[in-house]
Amino acid sequence: MAFDDFAGNEILSQRDFQDYQSLYLNLYAEFRSTSEAEKESINDDVVFEIELIKQVEINLDYILMLVEKYLKAKGSGTDKEIRATIERAINASPSLRNKKDLIEQFVDSVSTASKVDAEWLAFIAAKKTEELDRIIADEGLDADETKAFVDNAFRDGAIPSSGTAITKILPPVSRFSKNNGHSVKKQMVLDKLAVFFERFFGLA
Repeated sequence: MAFDDFAGNEILSQRDFQDYQSLYLNLYAEFRSTSEAEKESINDDVVFEIELIKQVEINLDYILMLVEKYLKAKGSGTDKEIRATIERAINASPSLRNKKDLIEQFVDSVSTASKVDAEWLAFIAAKKTEELDRIIADEGLDADETKAFVDNAFRDGAIPSSGTAITKILPPVSRFSKNNGHSVKKQMVLDKLAVFFERFFGLA
C-alpha cells in the first residue's frame, strides 16, 4: 500500500501536519544540544526520523508559489492566513528553517507588481554579496580570492576544509612571529564561510 492510497482520507490537515513537523524539528534541535553521550544513544533513531520528514520536504518552489498567492491576496483579508501558512511551511522544512529570516525579508520587500521568481533571484544575489562582503571586511580576507573560493564551493556543493585554496584568502602573517594564530584564524574563517554556505546553498 502506498501513501497515495490515503489521498482524501488524511487524518491530519496540511496545517496540523506542518505544525507537527515544526515541533519535531524543534525537539531535534534541542536534542542536538545535549551531551555527546546522550546524543549517541538516540542518534540513529533521530537520523531515521529526520529522513522520513525529508520525504515530504517542502521546497523553495512551493514557498515562492505561496508568496505569489500572498501578494495577489494583499488587502483581501486572506493575506494574513497565507503569510501564516508561509511561516508554518518554513518551520516544517529541515532545509529552509535556517533561511527563514531571508525568506521573510524577501516577502516584506517584494512588491505586488513584481515577478516573484526574478525578484527572488535578485534579492538572494544582493544578500549573498552583502553578507560575503561583511565576512571579508571583518576577517581581512582577500576579496577576489574569497569570492572565487565561495563560487567554487557553490559549484562543488561544499566548503573545502583542506587543501591550499583556503590559505590564499587569509590575510598574510609573519613567519617569524611565535603563536601567530594562523590555524585558529583559518578555522574561524572556515566556520564563518560554512555558515554562509549553508545559509545560501540551494536558494538560487
